[in-house]
Amino acid sequence: MCGIFAYLNYLVPAKRKEILDILVNGLKRMEYRGYDSAGVGFEGTNTKNGGFELKTIKQKGKVAMLQEEIAHSTDLDFEKEYDIHIGIAHTRWATHGEPSPTNSHPQRSDTTNEFLVVHNGIITNYKDLKSFLISKGFEFESETDTEVIVKMVKHIYDKNPSISFRELVELTIQQLEGAFSLVFMSSKYPGECVSTRRGSPLVIGVKSKAKLSTDHIPILYSKDHRGLMNPSLHHTDSTTEFHPIGNKEVEYFFASDASAIIEHTNQVIFLEDDDVAAVQNGCLTIHRIKRTLDESTTREVTTIKMEIQQIMKGSYSSFMQKEIFEQPESVVNTMRGRVNFDTNRVVLGGIKDFMVEIRRCRRLLFIACGTSYHSAVATRQLMEELTELPVVVELASDFLDRQTPVFRDDVCFFISQSGETADTLMALRYCKQRGALIVGITNTVGSSICRESHCGVHINAGPEIGVASTKAYTSQFISLVMFALVMCEDRISMQERRNEIIRGLKNLPDQIKEVLKTDEHVHTLARELYQQKSLLVMGRGYNYATCLEGALKIKELTYMHSEGILAGELKHGPLALVDKAMPVMMVVTRDKVYPKCMNALQQVKARHGNPIVLGNTDDKETQQQANKFIGVPSTIDCLQGILTIIPMQLLSMHIAQLRGCDVDCPRNLAKSVTVE
Repeated sequence: MCGIFAYLNYLVPAKRKEILDILVNGLKRMEYRGYDSAGVGFEGTNTKNGGFELKTIKQKGKVAMLQEEIAHSTDLDFEKEYDIHIGIAHTRWATHGEPSPTNSHPQRSDTTNEFLVVHNGIITNYKDLKSFLISKGFEFESETDTEVIVKMVKHIYDKNPSISFRELVELTIQQLEGAFSLVFMSSKYPGECVSTRRGSPLVIGVKSKAKLSTDHIPILYSKDHRGLMNPSLHHTDSTTEFHPIGNKEVEYFFASDASAIIEHTNQVIFLEDDDVAAVQNGCLTIHRIKRTLDESTTREVTTIKMEIQQIMKGSYSSFMQKEIFEQPESVVNTMRGRVNFDTNRVVLGGIKDFMVEIRRCRRLLFIACGTSYHSAVATRQLMEELTELPVVVELASDFLDRQTPVFRDDVCFFISQSGETADTLMALRYCKQRGALIVGITNTVGSSICRESHCGVHINAGPEIGVASTKAYTSQFISLVMFALVMCEDRISMQERRNEIIRGLKNLPDQIKEVLKTDEHVHTLARELYQQKSLLVMGRGYNYATCLEGALKIKELTYMHSEGILAGELKHGPLALVDKAMPVMMVVTRDKVYPKCMNALQQVKARHGNPIVLGNTDDKETQQQANKFIGVPSTIDCLQGILTIIPMQLLSMHIAQLRGCDVDCPRNLAKSVTVE
């Protein structure tokens, strides 16, 4: 949700055109996050006193429209070269104020652009701050909460003009409540950049030909000042700099997501909450306002292994299509090094040291949002069977609203593709405060959930760019199945069932390839459905999660009403919706609830419904009962949901394309929901 990208080159000559291209391309890498406007801020024209003015270019709509606006700027010398330069860029997803150039970022401190900021997140006390600043004579031009941040910086600077840029930002963020990641630049501090975060992700990439002086950055701590609106200054006794050995030619990249940085460097630093990172004279320092007892005193320089090819569409029409067709490989990557198909042994290295404690727990809680929640629903029945423990599956937002009781002997799993989902992260902190063991299930190394969990499982699905999750869902599904297998590895009574599931996992990649061959058939069905206004998706047992997730994909991508219905509840209300005009899809596979599903199918047909049935390829009886049929290979019951969801992913994609919708960036949605 929203995207920050900033670039600072120190003693690395670059023309203005090259700098602007880097900024715009950085935004393009994060288009999947969801946005409705975009903007850049950079050094503009020189002033009479030898300084310079900052310039902004902002545009409603896609990054391509911003790029066109930049190209048509007649007052810019694109060939001018800079040895030192800082530029910031942003894609905005509207929260306060409608999409417009005025509400877009960067937001400015005044009409001369003394300070500029880009911001992800929400400032919850912005109305109080705005009232205070108005009383001090400030005039606001936007409807955003972000504008109060940069005007607060200006207010503090005017009172303390000798203060350093980093201290200025530290004093400002002490006045802010809510979630944010911020990057600042200023004409008062040329060649300097300050960034900080609290509850919203931010990563710094470092690129230098010289060897880095350390692979850890010491964290310096400043005194905690709480003087509202009139803070006193504070100083540290020493400064520890992070810079290349020898010459100091270096480039820094600041971004909401490492995928925007990887084409430039694979050396990154993930900031923690309340870190304040400042670059001055090519050197990076990281400070914090205060320190808790269990907090690390360093930030590690991480080498990320993502390849730029992984985030390019290649020959596919969309990222979503690419990611659907990557699932034969992504499920293998999820199991690689963890499942030994020769010995039937499963090892999850991220949680193995905590297994004794997990096995002693009183219950398992799975907490997530959206698609991640559905992966927990999909595996709940198996989890209960193999662990013989109470299993609770919760939506993170509702879990927090209810202030759900959590105990020290609970184990809480938090599932999130991005690892930054705000509701899930808040629920994690709630459970952690109550002494529960925290297990993170994420796809993003270095994410907030990853760092704040006691242990966890990285699903290894690879970068997922499309807003509507596909391969992350199947990889989360498999990760939870593997956990269930680990939990019952020493139970003799479970061995036959356990070995059967492992054989099913071994066959999954080839079976997924078979399902993907139905793409053209699914496309044909999409042509019959795309003009409809609604679609009901019904099933039960292990396939109920497929109904929920399939209906969600239809809603996300096509903007068509769709509802996932538990087939056992048909006669308790939903059957009233069924007639010959209502499109119905039913998931009917050969498992222990098959007779009940066939009964539901007959009930729908008796009300003149013409259901499309998603079932097993070798199930001739069901095919005869179906009006239209989509076949998937047969596998063990608890894994069937991995195969049945793929036709639903394909169907939602094709309907969306036929309706002229943006498959990768659905309206009003964002990939990483970093605000509540």
